[in-house]
Amino acid sequence: MDARTYPAKATPKSLRTRARILDAAMRLFAEIGYHAASNAVIAEASDLTRGAMLYHFATREELVTAAIHHIELARARLFEGAAQASAALGHGDASGEAIDAYWALLHTQPFVAFAELEAAARTDPLLRSPLAAAQAAFDRAQVGDRFGALAQAGADPRFQTSRDLGRFLLEGLARGAMTYDQAARRQRLLAVVKRAVRMLNRKGDVQDLWSAE
Repeated sequence: MDARTYPAKATPKSLRTRARILDAAMRLFAEIGYHAASNAVIAEASDLTRGAMLYHFATREELVTAAIHHIELARARLFEGAAQASAALGHGDASGEAIDAYWALLHTQPFVAFAELEAAARTDPLLRSPLAAAQAAFDRAQVGDRFGALAQAGADPRFQTSRDLGRFLLEGLARGAMTYDQAARRQRLLAVVKRAVRMLNRKGDVQDLWSAE
């Protein structure tokens, strides 16, 4: 019979096993890539047989959809933690701290795994629809609200632009390939991103964009 005839029950043991599978999927997406992390590879990393894997996720589509949701929840938790940590400090350069916080988040496993899925979705129709919903949720609820709070920015177009500038420059920088003087070049770029966001938040002048320091 089709594996779908026997869906996994929502018992504590089953939920723990599903979480283990999804944690393995997230880790493997980040470490070896979406296509290399086949269902069989994920099953092995979860210490499950192929049959046991099918009990929980009968198809690749079911696994991928659940994994996207799992990764998105992990990203949201990390973002919430960063926002709370920033609020607890309550001092210093808010926009600069927001840039540093998001830059650090981009190198965590959930963010790296999601970036891998975004890259794979360009040529994989299976990923596009479930990923689009997660992207929209993150864009509005996480970056839209919490990044703005981190940077102490308002809601008008200028502040929205400051958030978008900071976010997309950082994401591009995280995914880009620098082949020489990587540390120094990244440090300079991060400094300019911070000044640009601060300037758009009306906390600096255009002359400050490139510091003489």
